[in-house]
Amino acid sequence: MDPIVLRLRENGPIVIEGPVRVIDHLGRDFMVPTHKPTVALCRCGASATKPFCDGSHKRIGFQAPERAPDRVTGSQSDRVTE
Repeated sequence: MDPIVLRLRENGPIVIEGPVRVIDHLGRDFMVPTHKPTVALCRCGASATKPFCDGSHKRIGFQAPERAPDRVTGSQSDRVTE
């Protein structure tokens, strides 16, 4: 089975690829859009539809500079791959 992919968009949400279940701290399910192949979760804290992204990160100028280490050198990479 392929792993679930969580993609951190530059200065944007966490995008989950594939079917996923999102539950709150009490174990209750959020309604996840089933018509999309991905689900975007808010990282900026400004979304009116938390935990889902509504694009507010663009309006507030959210900055998220995190990058995974380069697999070869171990240093932070400036490359953005999609």
